[in-house]
Order: sequence, then structure tokens, then C-alpha cells
Amino acid sequence: MNKFGISLSMVMLLAAAAVSTPVRADNLLVNRVQQEQGMDLPTRGMSMDQVEKKYGAPQRKLSPRGGDSAKHPTINRWDYANFIVYFEKSHVIHAVLNTPAGNNTNPASVN
Repeated sequence: MNKFGISLSMVMLLAAAAVSTPVRADNLLVNRVQQEQGMDLPTRGMSMDQVEKKYGAPQRKLSPRGGDSAKHPTINRWDYANFIVYFEKSHVIHAVLNTPAGNNTNPASVN
């Protein structure tokens, strides 16, 4: 086989591998969004007091991040057994399932 034949084979193999990865990631994301829609998670705008009153005390409250300027408001993260809540200042901006994905696998390592 000549150099061109080997290079073309490698390109085809890499292209096939690259195409299959996003499909799996898309499926995982769709499954995760569907799970979140079926759960009772804190909603955007709830205060920290409202979240704690409805869901109890979190297992862990990570150290606040940001807050050094108006462009970087203070972000808090609370970890519950099944979900994670993100607050901007003292109000919910997002809640996600605590499943092995992204940096959710070991929340203690980011504190």
C-alpha cells in the first residue's frame, strides 16, 4: 500500500470515530434533560431560604466563588443527594441532577 492509501484510511477511521462521539453525548444529554423535567427541582428565582425550607439542609455548601465585580457576581453551589443547586447571590439560577457527568462526579474536589 502506498502512503496515500494509508493516510486516507487513517482519515476515514478518525472521521468515523469523531462522528460517533457526539451522537452518544447527545443521547446522554437528552436523557438527562428528560430526567430533570420529571423531578421536583428548585426553580429559577427561589431564594436560599425557600430552597432550604422546601428541600431541607444541603449535604454540602461549597465556598462561594466570584463576587469581585458586578460582572462576576457571587455564585454559590449547594449539593443535595440527587441534585445540585447554583445560586447567583442568594437566588437560584440553575438546578441539575447530580449524575456522573462533567464535573459533578466529585464535588468535593472543586471546593
